[in-house]
Amino acid sequence: MVARGAKPKPAHLRLVDGTHRTTRHGKEADARKASEAVADAFGKLTKPRHLKHEAAKAWDRYIAPAAWLDVSREPLAIAFCELWQEFRDGPRMFAATKHAQLRHYMSELGLTDERNRGDVEQEKRDEFFDD
Repeated sequence: MVARGAKPKPAHLRLVDGTHRTTRHGKEADARKASEAVADAFGKLTKPRHLKHEAAKAWDRYIAPAAWLDVSREPLAIAFCELWQEFRDGPRMFAATKHAQLRHYMSELGLTDERNRGDVEQEKRDEFFDD
């Protein structure tokens, strides 16, 4: 069944991008504790040993720096790296549907969202209006 509207944003992303509202989502401290508990439960991603050549380079370049990814996204990360290797091995034979699939993996992993990157400066908070 299709649901209308945008998908609800996870608590940890609301905290990162500054859209957490106490009137709607509850206390910010509670949301931080809950998101940290989830991150601890799943654990960090580790590079699989079976990745070779371009797939291993893709893991090091795209997946390893993505601190927001946990083990729950491991299958997507592996599929992205293997598809990246297939693209690098034969770009002329890489079908348009695979390009779409590659873009979808990048989106699902949060690799296309600039807010996830650490080099983006946080805007100044107003001491009177921001919690």
